[in-house]
Amino acid sequence: MIELLSIDLSNYCSKQCSFCYNHSTREGNTLWKPQEVIAFATDCIEHGVKAVSLGGGEPFEYDGVFEVIDTLYPLCYLSVTSNGLPLENDAVWETLLKHKPDKIHITIHHPDNVEEVERVERMVKRIGNIGIKPGVNLLVGADKVDEASAVFRRLCQVLGNEQIILVPQRFSNTPSPKQLSQVAGGKPFQSPSCLLGCKRPENFCSVSWDKKVNSCSFAQGKVVLGTLDYKGVMEALGKVEWKYFSTFSQTTC
Repeated sequence: MIELLSIDLSNYCSKQCSFCYNHSTREGNTLWKPQEVIAFATDCIEHGVKAVSLGGGEPFEYDGVFEVIDTLYPLCYLSVTSNGLPLENDAVWETLLKHKPDKIHITIHHPDNVEEVERVERMVKRIGNIGIKPGVNLLVGADKVDEASAVFRRLCQVLGNEQIILVPQRFSNTPSPKQLSQVAGGKPFQSPSCLLGCKRPENFCSVSWDKKVNSCSFAQGKVVLGTLDYKGVMEALGKVEWKYFSTFSQTTC
């Protein structure tokens, strides 16, 4: 049974990070219409999905994101993962005040970029002040362990460590579990469940911007949804040829 569902609304993102697993660009596209997202997620929730995460691309640059939030919020635990930049726009922020998800995770891609770290810290505090649970996804590269460690300590001044997800950079420059533990100062920390090895999740499904699914957002071999509903998810997952990743250094996903 799928209980956790991640939906990438588009592969459009004006930030355009080179290491994005979704290969999002400023010229990106989407195949999801807001009503399709709503109908699809609603059917999945009716079949046991308890939490839905909206990503991208940049979800707050997706037309109709607040329509999706309004509909799904009463039905499940709803989170949004964002780079936070659109929320600096007054019009977007004012709209967010009226259309709130349960949680917003802001991503720090460059822990060595003081301006980015300060921007995310300000936004996290601002989000918390309007009654949305804030969180941070801290991307950690093997060559930025010291910088990430400093950022983690700084974030722990405004967030609980359970609200900070240490995300290993994938495909190259991947840190070891020991390095992630170093970032957290040897204390308990949150991280993807595949930190110690590649294992297919049993209750999670990732749905990409082009309406394909797999059990991992990073996985290749995604299968197209035959129908936009829970049945389509299960049928597509049944066709996935799961492959364990051996190209990551130290850890895999």
